[in-house]
Amino acid sequence: MTKKITIAIDGFSSTGKSTIAKQLANSLGYVYVDTGAMYRAVTLYAMQNNLIAKDYFKVEELIAALPTIKLQFKFSAEAGFAEIFLNGLNVEKDIRNIEVSSFVSKVAEISEVRSKLVEQQQEMGKDKGIVMDGRDIGTVVFPEAELKIFMNATADTRAERRYDELKAKGDQVTYEAVLKNVQERDYIDTHREDSPLIVAEDAIEMDNSSMTKDEQFNFVSTLVNDITKTL
Repeated sequence: MTKKITIAIDGFSSTGKSTIAKQLANSLGYVYVDTGAMYRAVTLYAMQNNLIAKDYFKVEELIAALPTIKLQFKFSAEAGFAEIFLNGLNVEKDIRNIEVSSFVSKVAEISEVRSKLVEQQQEMGKDKGIVMDGRDIGTVVFPEAELKIFMNATADTRAERRYDELKAKGDQVTYEAVLKNVQERDYIDTHREDSPLIVAEDAIEMDNSSMTKDEQFNFVSTLVNDITKTL
């Protein structure tokens, strides 16, 4: 029986981290955890409770509320992956809109938020056999992961993908607004003091600007096979 490993996938927003992570988890029979969904769910909580908006962010009140924020992943046979629940309610679709996207990097900057979620993420992956994607998985959450991948693509490519995805869902957005959001998130993610988005020294970088989903999956699957053969 092949020994299970920990697979950490990091990278910029809208690079397709979740897509490749889901594919890998399904093919390997591993647990998949979308850490971005966790930060989005906390952001949604802040929005619903009037703790964040365009002209204010009640940071201390959000920190005080953290013990009351319960996050769970529950597998959905219909979706084919585990969806996120916020205080008992399925919010998988609610967290994917452009408004949540516009605030999530600000919420993710808060050290207390990161500490709470990193602790939960490490607990989820203590037995290995997990594929986790996010911004600091290979650098902070699982620095000893057997396979670390860092995904990137041009801002224009990522904005176009995100725009098409949102339009397909019926969201009323403009490409310009999506591109601005991508660029703003890139800046915040790479400049925050706590766990900024960086490439782990032992990560394998993958620019998928011109890669198909099949090409990405084949590339990463080969990496997994090469590593597991040596264990």
